[in-house]
Amino acid sequence: MLFLCTGNSARSQIAEALAQQLGNGSVRAFSAGSSPKPIHPNAIRVAREHGVDLEGRRSKHLSQFLHQRFDHVISLCDRVREVCPEFPGGAELIHWSVPDPSLEAVSDEETYPAFRCAAADIEKRIRFWLVAIHTTPNGGRSE
Repeated sequence: MLFLCTGNSARSQIAEALAQQLGNGSVRAFSAGSSPKPIHPNAIRVAREHGVDLEGRRSKHLSQFLHQRFDHVISLCDRVREVCPEFPGGAELIHWSVPDPSLEAVSDEETYPAFRCAAADIEKRIRFWLVAIHTTPNGGRSE
């Protein structure tokens, strides 16, 4: 599965790490952005609260994955949804509108509560999604 957001600096990085952790090896998760930026310090901090480490990861442009096959491509923001390319193999496109936590205020300390909310929202969605793909035929894909 591939998680996309504009900057690949917070939401999609958190989603990738949580999917890998919560999937217990049953899913392969990646993340990318349409305009990558460095990983936000609050993303690293909040991910640690969820038991995952983003330290040492880097942001990637979605073009890096254009020739890979994915069963599911999950966009996490409205902007990247508008520019999401097609991926080979007919990946199921899913959209989860998760607000950008870095837009909430000007300082890292002020934005931290928004990062916590975004991470909790993403974790909840991934937990439900993992149950769905493991309990439906074809891994949740429609034929």
